[in-house]
Amino acid sequence: MNDKASQILDQKYINLETYRKSGKPVCTPVWFVVDNNTIYVITTKDTGKVKRLQNNKNVRIAPCGFRGELKGEWILGTARFAEKDETEAALKLRKKKYGLQARLVGALVARKGKPVAIAISI
Repeated sequence: MNDKASQILDQKYINLETYRKSGKPVCTPVWFVVDNNTIYVITTKDTGKVKRLQNNKNVRIAPCGFRGELKGEWILGTARFAEKDETEAALKLRKKKYGLQARLVGALVARKGKPVAIAISI
C-alpha cells in the first residue's frame, strides 16, 4: 500500500464516498478489511452504495470515526464487486478484525440478503 493508504490500516472505519447518477457524492462510514493491497467492504446487494457503484465505479475513502468524522486525507480509488472466494476471505478477515461485533452484525444482516464484498483498489 502507498503512504496515503497506510493511514487507514490501524483504523476501525473508513468513509466510503460513492456517487449518485447526478454526480452528487454520498459518504457512508463503513467497516473494512485489507487483503493483498485491496480494501474490502462487506454489505448486502440492496444497499444504496451497491446501487451507486453499479453506475459509477469511482470512489474516495478516508479514515473516519463511527459517525463519519474525517481522521485523515481522502484517497481516490476504483471499486468492483468481489468474486465469491474473495468475499468469503473478506468475511473471515472481518470476523477476525471486529470479533463479536462482526458476528452479531453478520447475523442481523444475513436476514437482508446475501453479503456482497466491494473490492477497492487505490
